[in-house]
Amino acid sequence: MRRNQTPQEDKLWFELRNGKLGVKFKRQNSIGGYITDFYCQKHKFIIEIDGGIHNTKEAQEYDGLRDNYFETLGYRVLRITNEEVDKNLNNVLEKIEKLIRT
Repeated sequence: MRRNQTPQEDKLWFELRNGKLGVKFKRQNSIGGYITDFYCQKHKFIIEIDGGIHNTKEAQEYDGLRDNYFETLGYRVLRITNEEVDKNLNNVLEKIEKLIRT
């Protein structure tokens, strides 16, 4: 799966890898049978990048169930769109840094 990342996942991974934000992130990590896009174990923080397919009712319901599952395990989930990564990566990184600090 790491070889089939979207361009947006590649772009964000470049900014997250090697502890660039002061914490370690993993990509394509499995938690309870689900694969996360990015995961910070230290802060129990998950980042999901959503493309257009996530706009359907079915996908939103599935994502909601998935997020609820993660939250019951004590994880925080940040969902960002492909468009946010493409058009305002600095804002995305600011959101991530803010959640790391809290």
